[in-house]
Amino acid sequence: MKILIDKILEGDSHAVVKLYNFYSPKISKYLERKLPKEEASEILNDVFLEAIDSLQILKNQDNLFPWLYRVARNKTVDHYRKQKLKSILFSQIPFLKILESEINDPEFQFEKNKTRDKVESTYLSLSANYQKILRLYYENNLSIKEIAFKINLSFKATESLFYRARQSFKIAYNSDFIEE
Repeated sequence: MKILIDKILEGDSHAVVKLYNFYSPKISKYLERKLPKEEASEILNDVFLEAIDSLQILKNQDNLFPWLYRVARNKTVDHYRKQKLKSILFSQIPFLKILESEINDPEFQFEKNKTRDKVESTYLSLSANYQKILRLYYENNLSIKEIAFKINLSFKATESLFYRARQSFKIAYNSDFIEE
């Protein structure tokens, strides 16, 4: 077998055919037990393509058949993973279509704009310090530690200011909501 592998590594296409003819019936039998026939033959080709591409990394050439078997097993597992992922994605299509129709609905757009305006007016009703810390955190994505450094306060004082700003925002937002 070592001579055959050496010939394959040198680019001998007849050696590749010999390898395929010798091992493909055994690998094919394994794959047909695990997969439908059409898929098994497709994966069989993938197994040998990958094996030939990766033959130079095979350390012990006496382990060629177990190695081919392992490639076939991994290809089978990959096939079922992809199949499962497809089924999950396709099962979500009806939900996504409903969601798409709702997002494009004028009423949804109206509510989205109304909410955005309410958030903006609530934000503007806060003190300048509260606006600044909320903007630094949510818009600039700074951590509390970075904000503390930027506004020259201790970490604890900044953390406290951030908490009070969030609470003020919640109260102002909810009180406006009740008035409407």
